[in-house]
Amino acid sequence: MSKKSLSFVNSWLSAARLRTLPLSVSGIMIGSSYAFFVNKFNSLLFIVALLTTVVYQVLSNFANDYGDGIKGADDNRTGPKRAVQSGLISRPSMKKAITTLSLVSIILTLCLVTLAFGAFSKYFFLFIALGSLAIFAAIKYTVGKFAYGYFGLGDLFVFVFFGIVSVLGSNFLFSTNLNWLLLNPAITLGLLSVGVLNLNNMRDLKSDEKSGKKTLAVYMGKKTSKIYHSVIISTAIVLMLKFQISLEIQSIFLNIVLFINVLGLLIHLFQIYNITQPSRYDNFLKVVALHAFFYSLIISLYFFKIVV
Repeated sequence: MSKKSLSFVNSWLSAARLRTLPLSVSGIMIGSSYAFFVNKFNSLLFIVALLTTVVYQVLSNFANDYGDGIKGADDNRTGPKRAVQSGLISRPSMKKAITTLSLVSIILTLCLVTLAFGAFSKYFFLFIALGSLAIFAAIKYTVGKFAYGYFGLGDLFVFVFFGIVSVLGSNFLFSTNLNWLLLNPAITLGLLSVGVLNLNNMRDLKSDEKSGKKTLAVYMGKKTSKIYHSVIISTAIVLMLKFQISLEIQSIFLNIVLFINVLGLLIHLFQIYNITQPSRYDNFLKVVALHAFFYSLIISLYFFKIVV
């Protein structure tokens, strides 16, 4: 592969933000593994659900890159440079990619819902509407005149789609029931996902404020945003411990690993408390995302009965 071709591929991989993918599939893993736990699992449905979620996430990342790029929100950002803003990918090219992924998302959503419920069944149109809303939310975070990410609503949407919809919705695809046992991990993943977004917004607080991007961090300010982050992560920790106890897991290995994960988040709280330079928040985006993914992986191992 030539240097030019390699640079082209790297530009698109950078725009796809592959480091966000583990967090995006975390809820699907828990919802699907619980279906296995109660003998409602379908392997093909699981694969299509994962693929659909990954495409949603990449679509969201492309749209975010494009939206912030044309609005100037990335001009003076503290974190890694974005593809559109830096000129690595042209605006027309990114717009075509967003259109293409939107069509792929629609096709995958139709396949997923048809596979789960059958065409035009009782839940078919409900989940088509839910999928359409997910696609709309992925694009409208930063794209358009009334992009909700510019009005402090990003945290709410991330909590709903990465937590509640991801866990409960994916499990519903298998069981056609709302299993309220999963509400705890759904809220936990939602909070950890919001924590990742809040770290991103605290890092970019000054540049977002200058560009008119009014994230929740911009509304709250530097000090309150840090308190908000502490509340988010602390609540997630409490819920994680509560869920672990409620499952009555017999495996010493799983209990130790889950405890270590919680301990890591507690350490994270102290690390964030001591940060004074916004650029340092970037180092912890991946940390919280991996804690969320690791939590979902361990719980999924238990539900898949791989480690009991």
